[in-house]
Amino acid sequence: MRTAFDDSERRAWAGQADAYAQSFAKLCAYPVPVLLDAAGVREGVRVLDVGTGTGAAAALACERGAKVTAVDAEPGMLGRAALAAPEAEVRLAALPALPFAADEFDAVVGNFVLNHVGQPREALRELRRVTRPGGRIAVTIWAVPAAAGQALLGRAVQGAGVTRPAHLPALAPEDDFLRTEQGFAALLGEAGLTDVVCGTLTWDHQTTIDEWWSGPAAGVATIGQIVTSQGPVVIAEIKNHFKSLCEEFAGPGGVLVLPHAALMAHGQA
Repeated sequence: MRTAFDDSERRAWAGQADAYAQSFAKLCAYPVPVLLDAAGVREGVRVLDVGTGTGAAAALACERGAKVTAVDAEPGMLGRAALAAPEAEVRLAALPALPFAADEFDAVVGNFVLNHVGQPREALRELRRVTRPGGRIAVTIWAVPAAAGQALLGRAVQGAGVTRPAHLPALAPEDDFLRTEQGFAALLGEAGLTDVVCGTLTWDHQTTIDEWWSGPAAGVATIGQIVTSQGPVVIAEIKNHFKSLCEEFAGPGGVLVLPHAALMAHGQA
């Protein structure tokens, strides 16, 4: 069943594939190699990449010789994924109801997709349903509290006195969970996975001021929806705060060095 949160996510991501590819996609691709390792993705393995986005995980899985199916709820993302992973089967589909038979895949990966579903527990149960007994599931989410680089844009919004608009619903309390290693591992356990392991990935994402601002300026993700829901004067104020805060992360040659942290959990169906 789709929730108000799911509907908000569909609206937020509609038509955003190009803007995402030019802003946040490189950041989100960082965990892909270890995510595929955790799921046991190798030659001949039937793998499902859920919420494929621009296709980073699907492309690398194809390079490893896996038999890849990639799905996303946004048609524009699928177009990019098809270009990135031409050997994959690319289909329009969204959690928590996937158009696949039970036990259809040997491995399932979801790179940051659980950040964007209204019922994470139901979503994980669906991933387990389509994974054969003994198969592996590996997923990532952003850690809470956010790492310093991840918090940069939110701090700029707060500095301008902007709060989350009412038309962007948060996850319902009964559907939320602790975004910690223990909390995320428990979520996978509740979905029936065994041998669950969860760890924290940390890295410094290198970007530029213009590239990093282009995402929210185009309305990408929740932060972008918050920014673009404001008037021109307030947007300019957010941008001024953003530029000021960027001084904390300035690297050589005008590069921004943004520390990030994500949780990666994996288990057996």
